Amino acid sequence: MTFDLTSEQDQLRDAVRALGRRYGHGYFVEKAKAGEHTTELWAEAGRLGYLGVNIPTEYGGGGGGITELAIVCEELAAAGCPLLLLVVSPAIAATVIARHGTEDQRKRHLPGLADGSAKIVFAITEPEAGSNFHRLGTVARRDGDDWVLNGRKCYISGVDEAGHVLVVARTEDSSTGKLKPALFIVPTDAAGLTRSKLDMEIVSPENQFLLYLDDVRVPADTLVGESLDTGLPALFSGLNPERITVAAMGAGTGRYAIERASEYTATRKVWGGRSIGSHQGVSHPLAHAAVQVELARLMIQKAATLYDAGRDLEAGVAGNMAKYAAGEAAALAVDTAVQALGGAGMTTEYGVATLLGAVRAGRIAPVSREMILNFVAQHVLGQEKSY
Repeated sequence: MTFDLTSEQDQLRDAVRALGRRYGHGYFVEKAKAGEHTTELWAEAGRLGYLGVNIPTEYGGGGGGITELAIVCEELAAAGCPLLLLVVSPAIAATVIARHGTEDQRKRHLPGLADGSAKIVFAITEPEAGSNFHRLGTVARRDGDDWVLNGRKCYISGVDEAGHVLVVARTEDSSTGKLKPALFIVPTDAAGLTRSKLDMEIVSPENQFLLYLDDVRVPADTLVGESLDTGLPALFSGLNPERITVAAMGAGTGRYAIERASEYTATRKVWGGRSIGSHQGVSHPLAHAAVQVELARLMIQKAATLYDAGRDLEAGVAGNMAKYAAGEAAALAVDTAVQALGGAGMTTEYGVATLLGAVRAGRIAPVSREMILNFVAQHVLGQEKSY
């Protein structure tokens, strides 16, 4: 057992940290409040190879795994730039295509995902079904050489920045008549695919959308994989990386908040000239939050290691636990930082309250803390399914 990164992973962490700090949280907030995207940071991260660290080398990537991508997610967040589309495009879409796509799909899409010139977003959540793919209402039917998709999706991140969206739909199994999941790589400008922006109380350069699919006709080669049997394993192959990288982003955000608060409390002096951080009522909550963030980081490392080793079932348990731990730790860290800074904590200038909405959302998405507890109760503790 080792807790040490390889020399290459250490170098990656240092390099990404340096890139993130050159842009910083001020850049992130400025872009978000202007309704713009972090285009410059994304392009530079792609040019330096950080967006494709988990993509095979034969398709222009770094040949690493989710461990490396989690490092990228965490360090950019720790610099105040938590980029949600790192989770959506490199973690989910690139993993699904690399592991389950056809060779043509890999050649067509992975190089652009690796260098950042292309983005593919992910559409599973629906207004009625949430993320329960057993009850998805989006249906794909075969019509000659094409597929025709109909349905609605919600809370779909970054559609306005992407050339394609990975749509989770259900198709009818001709042998049983039952519906089964299938994934389609749909161009965002496809006829019949429309969107409306959701106004969110989150400071983020990435937007959320409702998607409407009305007789969206796509060619047969947009179906991920060689057959419909690919759908279920392809779907699950993207969910563990999603949880792990979301957790890494949360841990990085927690680190950022604690660092900002620690700098402030170590230098802010009142009541006799002592720093406010010398008072246990200030320092202990920050120390407690730091412990929770570090525990979450260990769980993230375990989950990523298991996933990269191909131990998917164990990685599923660890990934859910990591996401739970990091979501709680990030929310605690940001809230504690705001409290430590007092009134300054609520200003844009000090750069912590700007993260309150994002870390609160991290306890809900991409899977809520309650559903993770259900999962752990059932699959780890052997309890009867509660829903």
